[in-house]
Amino acid sequence: MNLQPDSIAVAGSGHWQMVREQYTKATQGTNIERPEKQYVYNIGIYGWRKRCLYLFVLLLLIILVVNFALTIWILKVMWFSPSGMGHLRVTSEGLRLEGESEFLYPLYAKEIHSRVDDSLLLHSSQNITVNARNSDGHITGRLTVGPNAIETHGQQFQINSANGKMLFSVDEHEVLVGTDKLRVTGPQGALFEHSVETPLVRADSSKQLRLESPTRSLSIDAPKGVHIKAQAGNIEVLSQQDIKLQSSDGMLVLDAETVRLPKLSLPTPPSDSRRNSGSSQELYEICVCPDGKLYLSVAGYGSTCQEYSRHCQ
Repeated sequence: MNLQPDSIAVAGSGHWQMVREQYTKATQGTNIERPEKQYVYNIGIYGWRKRCLYLFVLLLLIILVVNFALTIWILKVMWFSPSGMGHLRVTSEGLRLEGESEFLYPLYAKEIHSRVDDSLLLHSSQNITVNARNSDGHITGRLTVGPNAIETHGQQFQINSANGKMLFSVDEHEVLVGTDKLRVTGPQGALFEHSVETPLVRADSSKQLRLESPTRSLSIDAPKGVHIKAQAGNIEVLSQQDIKLQSSDGMLVLDAETVRLPKLSLPTPPSDSRRNSGSSQELYEICVCPDGKLYLSVAGYGSTCQEYSRHCQ
């Protein structure tokens, strides 16, 4: 019995070729069968595919190095740290932002305050709007600071002092001023379209007090009396038509050292009247008509009002 190899493994051109080996048993007078056609299988990446793979791996390494360098640069430029980023610090009480900051979109916060030794300053090229919302998300109060006006929308607007005292309050029904004194310094004074209720109206010591109604009447009412007093000056009452002093139950008292009525015209004596000797002293008598009109008559030893009663006609 002889064993003869049909083929062997051959190595060449830098790679291995695997060939199936087949052994046959041969005897005398027996035909030896030849093996069928064999196939060659190549294992691995060779040629241009291998070069492309190496190039792709090199490109990935370059991208990895560039990304790592960019990450380090961003961390350095943005000042990232365990406590925050840049001027933004994360503390146990919230966020702390130092320096000037710009917000491009709405800012939602429960409380905003400045440092103890610095003031809080808000800037805007258009306006600054502060909204207060309820649990349903509806706006219940709004404060808008614009380039031309400051607007407030809400049920009530109130200003308090440092100790909590109400200084000024406005709602839909009334305006309350809680200060001890309200001073109007404008040259035109204060204009009220309706009634004003106050216990005292007083001007400064060096200013004049003037109450005026240009086109309508002026009424001053008080249940216990109206007191008008000028401590170091005069009180003038001017009217284009009539001035009425009326007392329903009391009387009118003119208490002064001198009472003057300069606008009463001098009487013209009647043609048939006789002059008294006292008339040369230019003394006159004040007479009253039945309708309350006053007129003058030349004073004499007796009353001369009857002689000049034609002024009552």
